[in-house]
Amino acid sequence: MVVYPALELVRASLGRYSITGLYQGSVGLRNYGRLLEQEALPVVIGNTAIWVAGVVGLTILISLALAQLLDGAFPGRRLVRWALIVPWAASLIMTAKLFAWIYDYYFGLLNRLLTVTGVLARPVDWLGDDRTVMGAMIAVGVFVSLPFTTYVLLAGLQTIPGEVYEAARVDGASGWRAYRTVTLPLLRPALLVAAVLNLIYVFNSFPIVWTLNDRNPGFAHDTMITYMYKIAFKSALRDVGLAAALGVVNVGLILLAVTGYLRMVRWREEPV
Repeated sequence: MVVYPALELVRASLGRYSITGLYQGSVGLRNYGRLLEQEALPVVIGNTAIWVAGVVGLTILISLALAQLLDGAFPGRRLVRWALIVPWAASLIMTAKLFAWIYDYYFGLLNRLLTVTGVLARPVDWLGDDRTVMGAMIAVGVFVSLPFTTYVLLAGLQTIPGEVYEAARVDGASGWRAYRTVTLPLLRPALLVAAVLNLIYVFNSFPIVWTLNDRNPGFAHDTMITYMYKIAFKSALRDVGLAAALGVVNVGLILLAVTGYLRMVRWREEPV
């Protein structure tokens, strides 16, 4: 399930294929060299960095606030917790398509709301304007990432003993100081899990970027994953070997992230 597809990906990255996908022999590492020659690659790498950093960073910040809210007692807390699961349980394609309708220039609810309330003088083409399309995609990425991240952080908060906060109050710590010196350090394992897993999920996210960006020509708003798909099936290149080389690079980046995570949490026991 894992090793065979990985080996096939590496083999494909070393080969040449016809436009119909027929194997035409080995080309060695030539596909990797050609990959570096692609004019769109720097733009795609920049888009990926903005996409991952924007979604992961905003998700962590908002989830911290939501987890803190849901950790307290208030009327309707159970209902709010259930409602928070909905974006996670729904299909990503369905959610992305729903937001595509919300962002629609002519009939979208967002433009209607902002123009009626006077925030905007005229509608905005959220998914067609180079200045807004990345922000619009990041907003959807954050929306679908919040449930998982919030529940991970909420689980971390609920493992913190109440006696620790009581001791902090006795020592005269204010609410913000207690949060900074007690909550955040004790929440560090949950934060690491949430941050690294979100990094992997967001980097590999295909449905959101593809669905919201499918009408825009070229590669101006693509990430590494959608760029790989277009190289293989949708662009003038139609080059499976080149796309496979990019796939190997993507896997390498993910493995580096996982390795970094394992080193940060010290998964190996330290000698006594």
